Amino acid sequence: MPRPRENILLKSVLDVLFPPQCMGCRTSVADGGFCAACWSRITFLDGPCCAGCGLPFAVAMDAGARCAACLAAPPAFDSLRAILVYDAHGRDAILALKHADRLDLVPGFARWLARVGQAAVAQSDVIVPVPLHRGRLWQRRYNQAAELGRRLGRQSGLAFAPQALMRSRATPSQGRMASAKARRRNVLAAFRVPQAGQVAGKRILLLDDVVTTGATVQACARALKRAGAAQVHVLALARVVKATDVLI
Repeated sequence: MPRPRENILLKSVLDVLFPPQCMGCRTSVADGGFCAACWSRITFLDGPCCAGCGLPFAVAMDAGARCAACLAAPPAFDSLRAILVYDAHGRDAILALKHADRLDLVPGFARWLARVGQAAVAQSDVIVPVPLHRGRLWQRRYNQAAELGRRLGRQSGLAFAPQALMRSRATPSQGRMASAKARRRNVLAAFRVPQAGQVAGKRILLLDDVVTTGATVQACARALKRAGAAQVHVLALARVVKATDVLI
């Protein structure tokens, strides 16, 4: 195993051969991450938020406070946190990871997930990524949520179970769905746990890249809970937040 000094030397050599680039615009940066210009345009979800669905509060609230929607209809998952708002400024790096083979972004994103999701990581036993259907996995060649989960598992020491949850049927992209109702219908009974013993009695950290309406992670959480999971905490790179979603 390389010693710390060897790791530093190796990183220095790699930085010379492959200079670090901004995760957004790909300009040169001193270290992995966003350049100053991209950083200033991104909205990070690091303020007060609903303890259930993770939507931001406009003002500080008591720890554990939940929004009216979560109180009226508690989600299938126990908590949800995301790093940043999925908007015109925040989505380029995520789409690059998702569709442009930018796996070099995984280490930086995983560090952010570990920091923002510290509480969720501490409350979890095993990381389970939101799965792709085998047809889409063949086309894309990798599951970005699984790559993030593998890296986060190494950093946190949590077990990583990429096969614990499976997509049992192919579904159209959620991005093509016109409404939240259509998204929920699209993923209805789309996920299953092939071996309940992998999740029964365990606290699951469910990892996804983008949460839009929450229909996909809700369906995944239901499947995991039916298989006996004790808790399901969702951690995502980004989530869609409309102006009307900010909770006052």
